[in-house]
Amino acid sequence: MSTAAVSTRPGKVLADLLPASRTRDIALVLGGAALTGIAAQIAVPVPGSPVPVTGQTFAALLVGTALGARRGFLSLAVYALVGMAGMPWFAQGTSGASGASFGYVIGMLLASTVVGALARRGGDRSVLRTAGTMVLGSAIIYAVGVPYLAAATGMTFTQAVAAGLTPFLIGDAVKAALAMGVLPTAWKFANK
Repeated sequence: MSTAAVSTRPGKVLADLLPASRTRDIALVLGGAALTGIAAQIAVPVPGSPVPVTGQTFAALLVGTALGARRGFLSLAVYALVGMAGMPWFAQGTSGASGASFGYVIGMLLASTVVGALARRGGDRSVLRTAGTMVLGSAIIYAVGVPYLAAATGMTFTQAVAAGLTPFLIGDAVKAALAMGVLPTAWKFANK
């Protein structure tokens, strides 16, 4: 069995292909938080919704998948904590925990952990597995974000679904398609 075959078997995530060290892990965690913060600035307002379309959900799922559950969780925890402390790197340059979309940040923290665990079990090795991993990650984000949106704004749950889930489904499909291309391709390169 070749070294490449051993290094890319389930049980590893893409970040594990880099030489192991504490410095590597710290850099990956901080880099994942920064990537998510930068991606959150790619924001398009949605008419009738206090929640914009952003790149942060894609980044959060990609971070979790590439780094694994522990490092993905830590990256999104750093992202959330620094944003709560006042760094304006939530969607549209906001910060703090009082915004209507903060529930999505909490959901991303949980989702990055779950997709990282699935990636360690091979959930990012093929197009179909990656699709399932991304769909589950998105569902977790909405499962936390939509009820939080309802509570923060006084919307009914139905209104929150209409404002905070339905308008984003097409974008989520595009993000999942990107992940379905990027992640299995990265593994193919790693196997060479």
